[in-house]
Amino acid sequence: MVQKQKGELFAWVTVTYRTIALIIIAIALVFFTILYFLFPDTTRPIVDKFSKTITAEIDKVTGAEHPKAVATTAPQAHFTSFDGTVRVKKANSNTWVAADYSLPLEKGDIVQTQSEGIAKIAFADGSTYSIQPDALITIEENTTNAAQQVEAAVRINVGVIQLNTSDAAASQQVRIDNSTTTIGKDSALQASNDRKKGAPEVLVTKGVGTFEIAGEKQTLAPYEKVSFNPETNQVKKEKEVAPPVLLAPANMIPVFENGPGKQVDFAWTPVEGVDSYHIRISKNPYFSSIEKEARVSSPSWRVTGLPEGKYYWVVQSVARGKESIESDKNGFTLINRGNTDVSLPLDLEPFIQIGHVIEVKGKTEQSARVMVNGQQVPVVNEDGTFIFFTPPLPTGDNIVTVTAANEKGGVAFKTQHVVIQ
Repeated sequence: MVQKQKGELFAWVTVTYRTIALIIIAIALVFFTILYFLFPDTTRPIVDKFSKTITAEIDKVTGAEHPKAVATTAPQAHFTSFDGTVRVKKANSNTWVAADYSLPLEKGDIVQTQSEGIAKIAFADGSTYSIQPDALITIEENTTNAAQQVEAAVRINVGVIQLNTSDAAASQQVRIDNSTTTIGKDSALQASNDRKKGAPEVLVTKGVGTFEIAGEKQTLAPYEKVSFNPETNQVKKEKEVAPPVLLAPANMIPVFENGPGKQVDFAWTPVEGVDSYHIRISKNPYFSSIEKEARVSSPSWRVTGLPEGKYYWVVQSVARGKESIESDKNGFTLINRGNTDVSLPLDLEPFIQIGHVIEVKGKTEQSARVMVNGQQVPVVNEDGTFIFFTPPLPTGDNIVTVTAANEKGGVAFKTQHVVIQ
């Protein structure tokens, strides 16, 4: 603006507060940028905080509006149990990391189990994938539909998996090569992709599934199996024999034996049309080594000579020389009962659930040995109190058995059901 007064010339420039603010901000940014390069570790928190403040002030000054972020949370899967060597390669990484219960599993992640590794993965809808040894799978889909239901798909690159869906599941898909098998809620299947052992296979064990390859679909009822050639798309469908349901010893229940014979009785449900049953006992859940094994014609078996310890057992039906898939793998702990006349106190406080982990607190004799689901409690205090944290338990109904034994032969145990959601 220019103004004349009494022969003199005055000139000035109108500067707004907005311009002054922007100049100050620019100078401050230059100053903090120099400090950041000179002392990065010290100034990083200050610069970050200052940047957020400056951004907000610039928005006020300039009147700029940023679109509000829309919160989108993709459903995640997590490990609920694993044993042996299990690794994960995240979708945005080229590095393998060890499986961890706190590690989220998302679309594009790859999970690998090695020769003595098994894992169970739970999705947000409660569906679970049990991954057997020597397997490699990819999580290809994990989204939420308009009804807020999880829709997931897993590709079996190699190996064997068992899938069980929950009552809340919308759909789960298992993909092998160019095939897709879809099952809905409250269903189950077993799928394998191992060219060394034969053609890829999918077996529905509960509910109904739909198998699709090259645009052709087939419906699978319980214990109907398809095997297929991915190159020619030829499909073979057949009915499979069902495995038995294990009855005794019940899962995670201690078994007390007397005397040197160490006798244990096993029982399971009979299966119609089978010739025999194949039973195996191992000290690990992946059955890499066998302690006892037999083929029997009746749905029961008595074994002797097992030393004390934790065991797992599994049974397959055999019809016309062909074995069914494995039954569930139940665990039990064999304990020497000793003197039945000796009493032993065992008191438990209410369990505390921490995610998938259960905190077990109790009290027994000072010198007693305490086990929780076959795992020994490391320390029993002088007053007989103890505390133990279980390994993460799988989603669903679980049994926690606490057993105490002393040198006099006294044994006491208590069992509680725990539901993990």
